[in-house]
Amino acid sequence: MTAEPSEVDEYWMRRAIELSRLCPPSETAFSVGAVIVDADGNEIASGYSRETDPHVHAEESALAKLAADDARLGSATIYSTLEPCAQRRSRPQTCTELILAASIPRVVFAWREPDLFVNDAQGIVALQLSGVQVDQLTHLAGEAKSANVHLLRNDYEADG
Repeated sequence: MTAEPSEVDEYWMRRAIELSRLCPPSETAFSVGAVIVDADGNEIASGYSRETDPHVHAEESALAKLAADDARLGSATIYSTLEPCAQRRSRPQTCTELILAASIPRVVFAWREPDLFVNDAQGIVALQLSGVQVDQLTHLAGEAKSANVHLLRNDYEADG
């Protein structure tokens, strides 16, 4: 699952990290950024948590900016700073379900969802079981977590 990071992957993940820093702070949800990139390497949509309402997730926000039948989605990559959610109370569909419905064949993320709001998150497993290529850029996890330092103080203290 963990990919050798390419310069392209790093570039787009850093773009998603920048977006995560735009999120209005929340004590009950992570700040996440997401970017959808087409097969030609062009950004076709982006989003961040709480961009349009208090409950919207980053992947959901980015996907909402494209038509459901946009042909580019079938060969796109979505970059998300956090593992896409597989459990959700605030919406009928999870981000994992939205990604699968959009037929996006590749997901790149920086860090796995910790057990703060959801125990044993299964977004990555659900995507892989559906045939989606999933790659993790673990070396960027610290940067991806940085927008959430207020939620993860113990995690940062444990990291030293």
